[in-house]
Amino acid sequence: MKIQELRLDNFGKFTDRSIRIGDGVNILYGENESGKSTLHTFIKGMLFGMERGRGRASLHDTFSTYQPWKNPGYYSGALRFESGGKIFRIDRNFDKNAKKSELLCEDDGEQLSVEDGDLEVVLGGLNAGSYENTVSIGQLRIETGQPLAAEFKNYATNYYAAGNSEIKLEKTFQYLDEKRKRLEREIKDSLADKQARRERMEQEASYVWRDVHRLEEEYSRITEEIRHRQETDEQEETENRRVIDELRPKKWRIHPVEIVVFIVIVVLAFILIAKPWNYLVSIIIFLTCGLYVWNRMKVGKRQEKTPPEIILEEITPKEETIPMEKLLWERDHVGEELQEKKTQYGNLKEQLDEFDEVSEDYREYDKRRLALRMAADKLNELSGELQKQLEDRLNGKASEILGCITDEKYTRLLIEDGLRMSVMSEGRKIPLEKLSRGTVEQIYFALRMAASHVLHEEEYPVILDDTFVHYDDIRLANTLRWLCENRKQVIIFTCQKREARLLDEMGIMYQERYV
Repeated sequence: MKIQELRLDNFGKFTDRSIRIGDGVNILYGENESGKSTLHTFIKGMLFGMERGRGRASLHDTFSTYQPWKNPGYYSGALRFESGGKIFRIDRNFDKNAKKSELLCEDDGEQLSVEDGDLEVVLGGLNAGSYENTVSIGQLRIETGQPLAAEFKNYATNYYAAGNSEIKLEKTFQYLDEKRKRLEREIKDSLADKQARRERMEQEASYVWRDVHRLEEEYSRITEEIRHRQETDEQEETENRRVIDELRPKKWRIHPVEIVVFIVIVVLAFILIAKPWNYLVSIIIFLTCGLYVWNRMKVGKRQEKTPPEIILEEITPKEETIPMEKLLWERDHVGEELQEKKTQYGNLKEQLDEFDEVSEDYREYDKRRLALRMAADKLNELSGELQKQLEDRLNGKASEILGCITDEKYTRLLIEDGLRMSVMSEGRKIPLEKLSRGTVEQIYFALRMAASHVLHEEEYPVILDDTFVHYDDIRLANTLRWLCENRKQVIIFTCQKREARLLDEMGIMYQERYV
């Protein structure tokens, strides 16, 4: 990739300003507050966009710092660059009310979409973090940040494991972590659902148990009542037979002798009395005797009722309205319902017992959780092993660059975990804290250039903003020479003439423009 033109329509102090950038070394000279850092920020904003902060952070963020001095509502610019043998132009409007970005391939007129990731593809996967930690060095920003260490870890694992450095290990870990969290939420939801179903089932079981208890009492009551009725019926039947026997008279109510006397009197009256009065007298005597006998029979019926007769008359209305057949039907019906409730309760108890056992779903959840943990552990292990291989490559390249800058005074740079660095000199290991500011900056410069060589398949412009303030002339000349020999495009923002003078002394061609 190479930058060809910066077009600042309205950005910071610049309005309608165009700056062309050529191949090789480009020196953009300007005094303090001339706008060098503004141009540096403009390049990054055009490549990766620029968002406004929120709240108090918006008062001093990059967006607010470089708002146009004139007509701040019109906040825009364009950048032309070459990538993959084609010329592209990106236009951006940074204003929050009219924000937009357009990407055009000038060779074939194809309109591309920044929002859909076409710009990142055109840039070969370069992102803002990698850009700031490798090829772009701002004022007093020579030290690299922790994102570069993460970038190394990503690159090491992906490049050696998959042969593809575009796959991001950090995103993989993020994906695994999201999967783990989602799985834990599923487990939590599943356990909550299981507990809710268990509580509902326990409540249902308690209701069924109460029904069982009620039906058992009802069944016992009906059974007891049937038994009592059967016993009562047997007693009544026996008592009835006894009453009937008692009601049947053992002696006649009128004596047979009286009957004989009545007959003799009637016969004698008929014989002894003259006719025709004998007929009348005999009939009167006969009727009188009959009336006597009838009264005697009535006297027997008017006697006081016996206890069995009273018992027979004291049958309750309930005993008359609830026959035995109905009681037997109720007992059978309650018995069937009781059996159904007992079966239902037994099934509920079995299901509750199953809740106490580890379900197959939970075993599956546990397997998946273990698999995610193993995957993350394996990736960590793999990234650790392969990062060691990357460190060897990075150490070798950075040591080579540092040797060129320091005239072989420091020929070995040691880069350890977390980008902790030290150098070897005359057999001694010297940590960065014991080196001068200029040497430390040269070490970080070597690290950045080595990292760009290792991480980026495509070569990008090296953009330096007053980076060489602490370099002496010799090491600055060595650095410029290395850049000219190893980079196709270098953009140097500076307020000094040293770079131009040293390039002239070395006979190296460059392009100089005033900001």
